[in-house]
Amino acid sequence: MHSSHSLKLIRYLVAYVFIISGLMKLLDNELSNYFISLALPFPTYTLYIIIFLEISCGISILLNKKVRHAVIPLIIIMISAILITKVPSLHLGVLQFGFNARLDIVMLVLLFILYSRSRI
Repeated sequence: MHSSHSLKLIRYLVAYVFIISGLMKLLDNELSNYFISLALPFPTYTLYIIIFLEISCGISILLNKKVRHAVIPLIIIMISAILITKVPSLHLGVLQFGFNARLDIVMLVLLFILYSRSRI
């Protein structure tokens, strides 16, 4: 029983983070401009795809619908975020990288927990 409550709490927290993250990218010009400045291919389209995935997958996780399927694109997003925005800080040292990537790494671990513990 305790495990199911913990998993539910993880689902709610992960959903919260990704829904808010997607909405902020949609509504905050400074954040969306930063995203576009990352020199990704087709930056505006990529931004809207990320927004769609974060919000829709976050809602799916919140509602406990196809959680394993919803987690996969979010894992890809988190790994990409770490590689694109955090790995460059390695030149400042491992400790600085660890500090910069701390929340991304926690979210990635929570996503893996959801993936491994959710029904297909």
